[in-house]
Amino acid sequence: MAALSQDTLVNSSPLSAGCTERVARLRSIIISTAPSLCVERALLITDAYAQHIAEPVVLKRAHSLAHILDNMSIYIAEDEWIVGNHSSAPRAAPLFPEYCVDFLAAEIDQFAQRPADQFQVSAPVKQAILEKIVPAWQGRTLLDRAMAIMPEDVATAQKIGAISGRGNLTSGDGHIILDIEMVLNLGLRGVIKEARGALAELPPYEAESIRKRPFLQAVIVSHEAAVRFAQRFAVEAEKQAADPAKSPERRSELIQIAEICRHVPEYPAHNFREAVQSAYFIHLISQIESNGHSFSLGRLDQYLFPFYQADIASGALTRLQAQELLELLWLKLFSVIKVRPWDHTRFGIGYPTYQNVTIGGQTIDGQDAVNELSYLVLETIRDIRLTQPNVSARVFNGTSNRFLLECARTIKLGFGMPALQNDEIIIPALLEKGVQPDDAANYAMVGCMEVGIPGKWGYRVTGMTFLNILKTLELTLHAGRDPQTGITLLPATKDLARMDSFDDLYNLFLDQYRFYARMSFQLDSVADLAIEEMTPDAFTSGLIDNCIARGLNAKAGGAKYDIISGPQSGIVNTANALMALKKVVFEDQRQSTIEILQALDANFEIPGGEVIRQRLLGAPKFGNDYDEVDSLAVRISRDYLREAEHFHNLRYGKGPIGGIYAGSTGNISANVPLGTRVGATPDGRRSFEPIAEGVSPVHGTDVSGPTCILRSVSKLPTLRSICQLLNLRLSPNSLADDAGLERLVLLIRGFIALKIWHVQFNTVSTDTLVKAQQHPEEYLDLVVRVAGYSALFVTLDRATQDDIINRTMLELG
Repeated sequence: MAALSQDTLVNSSPLSAGCTERVARLRSIIISTAPSLCVERALLITDAYAQHIAEPVVLKRAHSLAHILDNMSIYIAEDEWIVGNHSSAPRAAPLFPEYCVDFLAAEIDQFAQRPADQFQVSAPVKQAILEKIVPAWQGRTLLDRAMAIMPEDVATAQKIGAISGRGNLTSGDGHIILDIEMVLNLGLRGVIKEARGALAELPPYEAESIRKRPFLQAVIVSHEAAVRFAQRFAVEAEKQAADPAKSPERRSELIQIAEICRHVPEYPAHNFREAVQSAYFIHLISQIESNGHSFSLGRLDQYLFPFYQADIASGALTRLQAQELLELLWLKLFSVIKVRPWDHTRFGIGYPTYQNVTIGGQTIDGQDAVNELSYLVLETIRDIRLTQPNVSARVFNGTSNRFLLECARTIKLGFGMPALQNDEIIIPALLEKGVQPDDAANYAMVGCMEVGIPGKWGYRVTGMTFLNILKTLELTLHAGRDPQTGITLLPATKDLARMDSFDDLYNLFLDQYRFYARMSFQLDSVADLAIEEMTPDAFTSGLIDNCIARGLNAKAGGAKYDIISGPQSGIVNTANALMALKKVVFEDQRQSTIEILQALDANFEIPGGEVIRQRLLGAPKFGNDYDEVDSLAVRISRDYLREAEHFHNLRYGKGPIGGIYAGSTGNISANVPLGTRVGATPDGRRSFEPIAEGVSPVHGTDVSGPTCILRSVSKLPTLRSICQLLNLRLSPNSLADDAGLERLVLLIRGFIALKIWHVQFNTVSTDTLVKAQQHPEEYLDLVVRVAGYSALFVTLDRATQDDIINRTMLELG
């Protein structure tokens, strides 16, 4: 490897962050680049679909991916070591018209003026979208197919805001970890060889061969295209190396880049440099193939460590060189960006792509898996301080204090990483669902805080249809009628005024709750069927065990495991609201249900309304270790899980282990838009305010400190989950000295002991956040934790910013 810059920078300014001058320069450029739209992919796939119109859809899409990879613009920017671009320019979002085009036509003039996630649209791009892309795809998209097969009542349930699945219907699945380790050790040539062998062994006259043959052919076509894509960068590097204007040092680098791209990912990686480049190519191509997000890199510190260790031992690599390569990889991840319809964007504000990297945890035999690369990842994200990758640290009883302290030092900096995931509950939860022990021990985080087994799990672990539980309570209180639209899908079986007990009320709520849970499962199936029919992905499926052996893509049952969930949103608000009704109406008899309903319908703005609100607010609240209200949250969670036991996904019985539903509270930033669909509620919340995110307490109601929050959360039926979200906001003063960091380590030890799934921290002061709202130009790279992911604060809409500011600031002491 050519010598890299040896002067480590002092991070006096966040805009000059990076371990070397090279990283700092590239970071400064990328963070100052305004996001835009790129039309290249859309034009290329439009042409390819026309050329392969009669092909089976999986083969058509493979040829289309090949056409894109063979013809899209590529570039190698000055100073780059890791190469590969997602679109024609950094931070330019490619378009995926096969999924949805209606929003492109409807929102084309608003992209640059959005409240958040803005995109610049040049005149030629606008013209191509309106004149070529939209007309070519109208009526032929994934969304069109989904709407054609969607039952009317399911569509209506979306309209009133009880469920939401817009993201499922307008983009690819994503939420997956490919078998990158296998590629590093075998190369794509090995995958192609396996697919050719499986194709040759297909019985010629069996009916199923008709289905399997095009899939296996598609794997070969798409992976051969991936090899050619890498080699295009080799040619470009050689071209640039021949430029006499380049410095001798840069020409040497470019020659090495060419050599690497000719070798990987086609063949096994020889060294750390090749391994990093190969991993990035695989990760990148999967995101060119599909518009899904949450493509994650798995346990990077585990599969890259043998290459790192060997290169360090031989002297072929220094620690600083490895650090620089990782930071350059993070810049490439940050440059990957996608555009979504605004109504989908609101569920994940801040340009998130949820590209998760998992570090730490344990080995298959239960030993501490933390290695020197685990520490180096923490050092790199402290250096570069960007929103990608979304780093998660696995912890368990055997995790060393040294590693926990390094996590604490990183958390202290305020950009929300690493999030912590608890082996003590996650591994048992996976075993409970049928995952084999060796696989369970090797889990990694997907997207935000859901889990999957690298290279063995199907699409979209969670992130299916959002169920708005607080909305179902609002419907209950209005006899099944939606106050905002006047629509009634399930009339109540008993009048609100005639309820004799809290159990009567809960049973009415349970009727609505189960009804809309079933609607959410139905919407999942609509999305799954449409995606299976319209957008099967051969490149990604070829890197998932057992797709090639079964001759099935991951959406058709090819994966070893396939367990999914849609986020159950509003559990905490609903528990608080039911507790308030139980206390105020049925126990203390201070108000009638009708009086409370009148106050809710008026947003508490009637005579005596504020008195009623204060009585409701005075009831016990989740997050303070009060068993009575915590038990209601447990009851609500269990009732969903009982209902889910009766339903399966479309892959059930087709080969994968699972095919079932699990619990999830990973609602990302959807707590803000979901709240806009719900009027005032009996927990004291005013109309259309955000609901609580995940299992985090409602802002301002967690008055007993972080330990009590953990105790409340620990009572939930987490073993049945596949994802859980807990946000804690800590005072920066609590972490100002070593004693504060030691207290945070103790809190993390408590988190582990209580077997809570996930926790993440915000440590930015309210004063800083308010100043960033007022003077965004001075805080361009202020990163905060939103909900399962981090984002640049100034890119968030005002409602999401306010939601973060209003989180309770907790002290450690």
